[in-house]
Amino acid sequence: MNATMSKASQKRADREESKERLLSYYLKPGDKVYTVVRSVSSSGMSRTMSLYVVIDGQLCNITYHAAKALDYSLVDVNGSRVMRVSGCGMDMGFHAVYSLSAFLFRDLNLEGDPGYLLKQEWI
Repeated sequence: MNATMSKASQKRADREESKERLLSYYLKPGDKVYTVVRSVSSSGMSRTMSLYVVIDGQLCNITYHAAKALDYSLVDVNGSRVMRVSGCGMDMGFHAVYSLSAFLFRDLNLEGDPGYLLKQEWI
C-alpha cells in the first residue's frame, strides 16, 4: 500500500484497477461467467466461490479481480484463493455475477439493467 494513501483510497484504487483489468483482458457484454462453490459456512449464511471465463478455449480464473472489484474478501480454501460471498435464500452465484456485471458496465448508459450483461452458469 502506498504510504500516502488512506485505506479507503487504496480500496478505491484496487477496485478501479481490477475493473480495468477485467474489462481489458477478460470480460465484455454477453460473456458467460462460470461459478464454482468451494465451501458453505455451517450457518449457511456465506459461501466461498471461484469465478471463471473461457478465453480462446482456455479456462481463466477471474476470482481475484472479481473479489477486488466487488469488495468481497479473499480467503484460502484447500490451497485455492476464493472469494467469500455473504447471504442466503437466493442463487449466490447469480448474485455475484449480476453484481460484477452491474459494477463493470454501469457507465455504458444502456436502456436496460447492466447487471444482466454477463451470463452465469454453474460448473
